[in-house]
Amino acid sequence: MSNVCEICGKKKAQGATIIRRGLAKKKGGIGMHVVKVTPRTFEPNIQDIRVVEDGRVVRRKVCVQCIRSGKVQKP
Repeated sequence: MSNVCEICGKKKAQGATIIRRGLAKKKGGIGMHVVKVTPRTFEPNIQDIRVVEDGRVVRRKVCVQCIRSGKVQKP
């Protein structure tokens, strides 16, 4: 199953972990230099919960932000 919110459509996002080396300029060095960039993914916080829809109770995969903001109603 996909890891996508069924309410807002939130899904994985691409990003990177940047590794730097050196002493910062404000600490007296010549600056931080990028040594390596590693790709990574940001996963949304998806919960499988029971939701009331049209008077029925159904299971939906919903992100926590939608649950907290009240976009879904729990039984």
